[in-house]
Amino acid sequence: MGKAEKGSAKYIANRIKAKGLQKLRWYCQMCQKQCRDENGFKCHTMSESHQRQLLLFADNASKYIDDFSKEFQDGYMELLKRQYGTKRVNANKVYQDYIGNREHIHMNATQWETLTDFVKWLGREGKCIVDETEKGWFYQRSSPRVKKTRVREKTRAREKTRARDRRRRERARLVKIITKSLGDKFFKRKAVIERVIDKYGAQL
Repeated sequence: MGKAEKGSAKYIANRIKAKGLQKLRWYCQMCQKQCRDENGFKCHTMSESHQRQLLLFADNASKYIDDFSKEFQDGYMELLKRQYGTKRVNANKVYQDYIGNREHIHMNATQWETLTDFVKWLGREGKCIVDETEKGWFYQRSSPRVKKTRVREKTRAREKTRARDRRRRERARLVKIITKSLGDKFFKRKAVIERVIDKYGAQL
């Protein structure tokens, strides 16, 4: 079947299709070629040029994956920084904006299989503050101010936990002293101490 004539309806339709975004699964990152459908992608994977690229990839797969991952991360973080600053934003919304650029690095060429994996990785690396809600994953880019706030919150939480543990240990020590002074009667009653009066007395 020949090519559509220039100016015909089919020719115009093909040009419009070529301009728009195509499905990500029919994109070959190694060859940087976008195919329009499954058949086109299948034909591309059997082509000689694609086979040559696969041989190059096979020689040093980890290097290619690391490079693609680095490019993906840099592009993504740049978009997050430029468009959203340090605002808390839905991860999927940012991803949709990112893939809106035809020249982007595709996630299927990186070390992350899904967007969730990538978001969790950003959280682990401390590049973003991430949290999961009913509406999906959200993150906020870490800035020095945000990092300081997080450190302050963690310190406060740690101090609260220590104070609670200290009170619990003190209460346990006092209870031991009280139970020794009360003797077997206390154990038989299995009472709960409401208020510690002093070293040798308590309200049950």
